[in-house]
Amino acid sequence: MIRTVLMGAALSMAAGLAPAQAPLTQNPPTQTVICLDVGGQSLPAVCRAPSGRLDRREDICVCHAGARVDVPICPEGVRPPAETRAYEKARKAAARDGSLIGDLYEGRPMCVAGRLD
Repeated sequence: MIRTVLMGAALSMAAGLAPAQAPLTQNPPTQTVICLDVGGQSLPAVCRAPSGRLDRREDICVCHAGARVDVPICPEGVRPPAETRAYEKARKAAARDGSLIGDLYEGRPMCVAGRLD
């Protein structure tokens, strides 16, 4: 009985937290999480990351508002698309499956800049 209560409490507390989808072995990571509102605008995600400058991985990301969407981190030399209304509409449509991984906008990947040290 106590085990069931404790498991239920742990699951309900963790319901608002979602682990970042990138495997913990990837350093630097290749994907992260953004939050999108109903119009496709990007909202801030709250991510827990190690405090060191060498480890750029994120453990848990939470969206306090908007939908949680997995997004690739731009590879070196690639800049993310500019935040225009046309891009927001395209991102909203592409994110219906919960991910922007593999999606393109004007021939460029829908990605975000990596975390700065």
